[in-house]
Amino acid sequence: MKKAVLFALLLGLTSPHLVQAKEVAGVSLPETTTVDGKTLKLNGMGLRKKMVFKVYVAGLYLETPSRDAATVISSDQVKRMQLSVLRSLSSHQVSEAIEEGFEKNSKANMAALKPKLEKLETMIPNVEKGDQILLTYVPGKGTVVSAKNVEKGVIEGKDFADALFSVWLGPNPVQPDLKKGLLGG
Repeated sequence: MKKAVLFALLLGLTSPHLVQAKEVAGVSLPETTTVDGKTLKLNGMGLRKKMVFKVYVAGLYLETPSRDAATVISSDQVKRMQLSVLRSLSSHQVSEAIEEGFEKNSKANMAALKPKLEKLETMIPNVEKGDQILLTYVPGKGTVVSAKNVEKGVIEGKDFADALFSVWLGPNPVQPDLKKGLLGG
């Protein structure tokens, strides 16, 4: 009897659902985070590469985890994209990459989204290895932008949040294997 209990405890301790953090490219992210009193779960994470360079590790946090990109994008839940920077990037490089993702996935709505995208560009600073950019959609509030542990502002509108999350999860994501990782694949 004692061996069975000990075995069950050991099995439980090594079970993957009890792991406190996940790691990609040397970056560990916690399984959960809290936003406005709501617990978000790490849906998935992945590495963004540009040619041979490791650019950032992205983690997608959701109130209700899902493997379906369209569901994640359209859902009106608190959700966060956490970018852990792996190399120095200018604010222009980050903004340009996000705008390219908007063009690829939300081209039909670009006229309406352009002023909000320009506002985002003013909120993104130059970043160094180890810095984080947090893009958190909160229903009824908008997308809260934080960088280097400082809240930079809020961009209102679910339309903007949908387009922003489409950069990574839309039909034409910045990187298909990153999309797969974010969706827990």
